[in-house]
Amino acid sequence: MRSGPELVRASNEYAREDRAKTWRLLAVTMLVWGCTASASVLAPSFPMRMAAAVLSGLVIVRVFIFYHDWLHGAVFTGSPLGAGIMRLFGYYILAGASVWKETHDYHHKHTAKMVGASIGSYPVVTVGMWRLMTPKQRFAYRASRHPVTMFFGYGFVFVWGMCLSAFKRQPRQHLDGLVALLVHGALAAAVGIWLGVEAAILTVVFPVAMATALGSYLFYAQHNFPDMQVKGRREWEYTFAALRSSSMFDMSPLMHWFTGNIGYHHVHHLNHRIPFYRLPEAMAAMPELQDPGRTSWHPRDILACLRGNVWDPKQGRMLSYAEAEMASPDDNAAAAK
Repeated sequence: MRSGPELVRASNEYAREDRAKTWRLLAVTMLVWGCTASASVLAPSFPMRMAAAVLSGLVIVRVFIFYHDWLHGAVFTGSPLGAGIMRLFGYYILAGASVWKETHDYHHKHTAKMVGASIGSYPVVTVGMWRLMTPKQRFAYRASRHPVTMFFGYGFVFVWGMCLSAFKRQPRQHLDGLVALLVHGALAAAVGIWLGVEAAILTVVFPVAMATALGSYLFYAQHNFPDMQVKGRREWEYTFAALRSSSMFDMSPLMHWFTGNIGYHHVHHLNHRIPFYRLPEAMAAMPELQDPGRTSWHPRDILACLRGNVWDPKQGRMLSYAEAEMASPDDNAAAAK
């Protein structure tokens, strides 16, 4: 088996963008988005308009993957037009480029690193750390990982986390956060004035709320799944974190299309410069990528991901809060690692 650096070097073969393919895929995606958005206003019945809004939300997830890959330097590198389109989309989706890049780059460099990995990701603590937390700290921890936080990711993760909180923290560096909030709000208001409140909800608010909810859960399950493994700061290693702390999210071909292959998350974390449309190719070609921890959209797997909340170094798995309370006191030693 190849070493970590050798594996990353081998993956560079797939970290080459086909610019014509990128534009073609984006054009098709934007066309589908335009059709679903139009149908959410023009369809003759409310159920049909609502169905179109749901499809629009799914397509927005796919467009977000283009944006995500652009900020990773996987697509549209050196393309002013591509960069302009992506930057405008970032404002629309409430994730300004400066904010997303800062937090997401940190996440990639520290995935599943015990202590210090919570910037740009959901925090994880050990049993020992959980035992030492105050009630206020426990409440904040539980709230940050709660399903309600993910379901309402539109407000909690994006409006607050990506826009208001980031701007408040560093107003000059993250002016993007405020601009995104203003652009998004102005667009919703403009559609409401022009086409009515229902149109604003079904073309802007609901699809973005749906996309951000799906995105929030996807991001959670990609690094909080039953087979995940976590290392302390001293033992942490990049390739191990990519292959053992990042999941393969099994989905239908249609859902892989809507989510831009982000389910191949262990491959993405091994080399974030691989364009999303080459992730399946890379996985198929590299034997070391064939046995990742897996999850899916099955309710059983969703519950399994949501029930794991505190890392137990002794058992090498995530525990529920109730299990963490009953775990051996010896685990307190893990908090110092």
